[in-house]
Amino acid sequence: MEKAYKVLKIDSLTRMGDVQGVERYYRIRYKTKGGVIDSVDIDEKDYTEEKVEATLTKLAQRHDKILAL
Repeated sequence: MEKAYKVLKIDSLTRMGDVQGVERYYRIRYKTKGGVIDSVDIDEKDYTEEKVEATLTKLAQRHDKILAL
């Protein structure tokens, strides 16, 4: 089955957290089948293949449904 998105770029970034000090996260830039380009920030603890794929698939499908309106 073809994916609903294509990953264009992944950046590893840091930010100051409210509780734990420095937090790492990943910014993933992707393109949907409909041509929508967007990015999403994912915390390091959630940066697993399964969670990232589920998140990107859900977002890409939502963007393409809205684009089709």
